[in-house]
Amino acid sequence: MKTKRMNEGRKRLLTIPSVPHVTDHPLMGIQSKKNFINTNAADVIMGVAKKPQPICVDTRQGNKYLLETSGLVPKYINKKDYGLTPKYVIKRNEEVKRAQEEYDAYVKETLRQKAMKRLSDEERESLLQGLKKNWEEVHHEFQGLSVEIDTLPKKIHKERLEAQMKQLEHDINIIEKHKIIYIANK
Repeated sequence: MKTKRMNEGRKRLLTIPSVPHVTDHPLMGIQSKKNFINTNAADVIMGVAKKPQPICVDTRQGNKYLLETSGLVPKYINKKDYGLTPKYVIKRNEEVKRAQEEYDAYVKETLRQKAMKRLSDEERESLLQGLKKNWEEVHHEFQGLSVEIDTLPKKIHKERLEAQMKQLEHDINIIEKHKIIYIANK
């Protein structure tokens, strides 16, 4: 067992390059016969010319900007998925729709359990018309009051009519505001 570990340690030592000693000097005087000037010139002459980057000059002084990042080139409308709804948005919308359906089913079930009745559109309209008719009657009676209210019964009657009109206006606003109305069966 020990000899096996020692052999593995020796193999590692052989594969890892050792640090040079202080007395070791690098090899000096090694020169290449390659002519770098001629090689570079030949590469440039034989190579394909670089295509210049399109730029945009926007002032008289010659300020230059890259055309691609300036926003003047139609970049996104040329993509194949331009104008399509991304998959993550479609997935999220489906999740929202499914959650809304689950919530609606839950609300329906709880309303059914609590025995609440939904007011139909015809009933809602007839209720709204009845409230408006009642308000007109109370308003007509209010308009028929005398201008000078000098006695306590007249004052109480006026306040009662104002309270009725205010309550009717509140009820009318609530019914007009909400399209779906539930009534509790007691």
